[in-house]
Amino acid sequence: MNTDQNPEIPAGFRYAKVYLHGRPVHDNFDPFTARHPRMDIRRRAKIFAPFDALRGFSAAILAEEGKAAAKEKTAR
Repeated sequence: MNTDQNPEIPAGFRYAKVYLHGRPVHDNFDPFTARHPRMDIRRRAKIFAPFDALRGFSAAILAEEGKAAAKEKTAR
């Protein structure tokens, strides 16, 4: 297991230089942040809430919960 800050990079990895450079860090007063302020977490959640990557998954979970609750009631 690699205990370094950066995990091992495969030989020939095309973007190794960019990856090792790390994430950009912006000041609160730099031009980029002035043009692109951070989005409020509530607004961000509202944007991504309707996205359902696995269509029907939540319905299947609810159905299984119902089955488990019914099974639990009969076991008592």
